[in-house]
Amino acid sequence: AVYKNTELWTLLAADLADPGNALPDQTKAGLISLAGFAIRHGRAVTQGDAKTDPLIDINLSIMRGLRGEGGA
Repeated sequence: AVYKNTELWTLLAADLADPGNALPDQTKAGLISLAGFAIRHGRAVTQGDAKTDPLIDINLSIMRGLRGEGGA
């Protein structure tokens, strides 16, 4: 699951960095930063140096935001 999560965030970061991505620059920058954290933290999890809780929290927050739920 951590590998797939890293794969997803890597794809998202690549899409966000594409010059054709129409999201506002501030939104793209924030999401790219979040992707970097998720990728680094995922690596730490697979090495046994961290827990998955932050990754789960990030993904749940993103899903809530995409659904338009408050508090994302």
